[in-house]
Amino acid sequence: MTRRKIEESHIRSLTKVSGGTSYAVTIPMEYIRKLKWRAKQKLEVKFYKDRIIISDWKYK
Repeated sequence: MTRRKIEESHIRSLTKVSGGTSYAVTIPMEYIRKLKWRAKQKLEVKFYKDRIIISDWKYK
């Protein structure tokens, strides 16, 4: 896989996960560090109009 140009560094592709019912998108590492997220952390996924919002899961 070739490296993207700097202006294209935040363009990601949608990948089908094995099994066929789920999809994955990689998130840039700098975003993960800024949000202080960790591996296997629970995240909440919401659909709002034409967007997908991913946020930290809050225990209720």
